[in-house]
Amino acid sequence: MLTGRGLAPPVNRRVQHRFALTQRTKVDSKLLVLLVTACVDMMGTLMVVPLLPFYATRLGANGFTYTMLVSAFSLATLLSAPLWGRFSDRYGRRPALLIALGASAVSYVIFAYAGSLAILFVSRIVQGAGGGTVGVVQAYVADTTEPNNRARALGWVSAATNLGVAIGPLLGSGALVLGMHHLWVNGHDLSLGQAAPGVLAAVICVANMVFAWAYLRESRVVVRAARDHIEPRGRSRAVIWDVIRHSDAPPSRLIWIYAVGIGAFMAAMSILALFLAKRFGVTARSIGWVFTYLGVMSMVTRAFILGPAIDRFGEPRLSRIGIVLLAAGLILVPLAPTLPILAAVVVLLPLGTAFTFPCVTAMLSRVISSDERGLYMGTQQTFGGVTRVIFPLGAGLLYDHLNPGAPFWAGAILVAATLLLGTNLEAYMKSDTAAATIPSASGPIPVTAEVASVTPAGTSVRNSG
Repeated sequence: MLTGRGLAPPVNRRVQHRFALTQRTKVDSKLLVLLVTACVDMMGTLMVVPLLPFYATRLGANGFTYTMLVSAFSLATLLSAPLWGRFSDRYGRRPALLIALGASAVSYVIFAYAGSLAILFVSRIVQGAGGGTVGVVQAYVADTTEPNNRARALGWVSAATNLGVAIGPLLGSGALVLGMHHLWVNGHDLSLGQAAPGVLAAVICVANMVFAWAYLRESRVVVRAARDHIEPRGRSRAVIWDVIRHSDAPPSRLIWIYAVGIGAFMAAMSILALFLAKRFGVTARSIGWVFTYLGVMSMVTRAFILGPAIDRFGEPRLSRIGIVLLAAGLILVPLAPTLPILAAVVVLLPLGTAFTFPCVTAMLSRVISSDERGLYMGTQQTFGGVTRVIFPLGAGLLYDHLNPGAPFWAGAILVAATLLLGTNLEAYMKSDTAAATIPSASGPIPVTAEVASVTPAGTSVRNSG
C-alpha cells in the first residue's frame, strides 16, 4: 500500500482496530493474530521437546549427548537470527514467520521417523534454522505497540506461547499413548507408534501456517527510498562487534543480560527432564504434566501479573527483581526433597523469566533506532543463541560428572551476576518518535511509506493489511 509522495506515513492507522490486553494496554489487532500463531506454534514445539530426552536416551544418548541435541538447535538459531532480522527489516515480518513455520513442520516429520541420533540432530538443526525468527516476532510486537506498552505486549506474546507450552506436552504424551494402540483399516495396521507426536505436530504446524498466510498482516512499514540502506552489508557483524567491544553501552548491557539469563534458564530446562527422571522417576508418559504445570504458571504470570508489576515498578526495576527470582529458583529446584515442594519452588522460574525477558527486550527496543529494531533484536537472539549453545553443554557435563543439581546452581551464579549490568538503565529510556524524514547523504528523504508485504494477489483487503 502506498501513500501520496511527500505525505507523512500512515502512523494513525496503527491506532485503528485495536483491542485491549489490559485496562491500560491497547495493541493493534494484527497482534491478536500473532498471539494465536505463536500459541499454536509453541503447542507443536512442546509436543516433541519434552519427549526428546527420552527418545535420545532410547537411541543411546547420555546427558552430554542429549544437551548436544539442545545445543544443535541453538547453534542453528544463532547462525540464522541475524539473517532473519535483516530479511524482516527489508521485506517484512510476515514472510519470515511463514518460512519459519514451514521449517518447523519439516523438522517434526524428521523427528517422527528418526531412527538414530544423527537424524534427531538433523531435525533439531532444521527447526533451529527457522527458530531464528524470535527476534522477528519481537520486532513485530515493537512495530505494532507504543513504547510504554511494549513490555506488556511482549508479556502477552509470552503468555500466548506459554498457553502452547501448557497444551502441547499433554497433546504429545496423549499422541504417544494413542500411537501405541493398533488401528486396523481394511486389514492394515495404521498405528503410528512413537512417530505419532511428531506427525501430529507437523499437521498442526501446517494448519497454523495456512492460518497465518490468511490472517497475519504485515506490520513493518518500510520506506522505499531507504530500503537499500536499511542494515547495509556487514552491518550485522559491526553490531555484534560493538556489543563485545562496548559492553558498557546500554544496548550491549541489555543484550548481555538477556543472553546470560536465557542461557542459564535454557541450560536448566535442558537437563530438567533427566533430573526429574533420576530424582523422582518421571517418565516419557508423565513428563507432559510437568511442562504443562510450568506453562500454566508462565501464562498466568505474564497475562495477569506482568502488566500491574510494570505499572508499579517500571521496566528497569522489574527486570532486576526478575533476575533475583530466577536465580533463587535455580538454587532451590535441586534442593526440593518432594514433588509438592518442587511444585512450589519451581514457580520462581516463570516469575523470574516473565519479569526479566519482556522488560529487557522492551528496553532494548527503546534505546535503538526503529529502523534497526529487527537487526538489534536479531543480534540479541544471536548472543542468546551463543549461550544456548554453550550453557546446555556445560550443564550436561556438570550433570554427568559432578552432581545433578550442579547445572542449576552454576546457572544461578551467572544470572545473579547480571544484576551489575542492570544498574542505572532508567536514565537511558526514551519513547519512539514518528520521524517524518530519514537522513541521507543528499538530505532528508520524504517518508513515502510502503507496506513491505508479500501478500499474494487476489487476497482480500482485510488480509493484506
